[in-house]
Amino acid sequence: MRTIVSVAALSSLICLAVPVCFAGAPPSSKSAAATVTIVFKDGHRQAFNLADIARIEFPGGAAVSTPSAANLPSRGRFLGKWKAGDGQGSDFYITLEDTGDAKRSIGDVHGTWVYINGEAHVTWDDGAQDAIRKVGPSFHKYAYAAGKSFTDAPDNVTDAHNTTPHPI
Repeated sequence: MRTIVSVAALSSLICLAVPVCFAGAPPSSKSAAATVTIVFKDGHRQAFNLADIARIEFPGGAAVSTPSAANLPSRGRFLGKWKAGDGQGSDFYITLEDTGDAKRSIGDVHGTWVYINGEAHVTWDDGAQDAIRKVGPSFHKYAYAAGKSFTDAPDNVTDAHNTTPHPI
């Protein structure tokens, strides 16, 4: 039971800590790195150095990557306003902000995004998900309906182009 509580508490705290980590510059050294401390119901504490965590995996295959000096510059190439197809022949825009917030012009929907394994994964408040992936020299948007995961077959794949390739 204590292990289940430990995993649940760690997962919750990391989910809260990851957006804060993306907002700032990476730590200059491992000794100065941010830590997450979990306080368990029985009062004992356990600290985790975020520089030592590559990603947090959740049941069902979802994962959250933590930022590092190596992936922050790559993450930056996803910032901005992306023009993508809707799978029905029309275009719409996805705006990815440095804060981890995302906006979709179809239905004016809000979401959050994370940088995972070289891709931008967007989870929308309506449950749908989009991934922006580099394929050869270009980028594509992969759309997933509510209830699907990023490893499922996408509902549609369209070209994606960053209209503001520098951070906005």
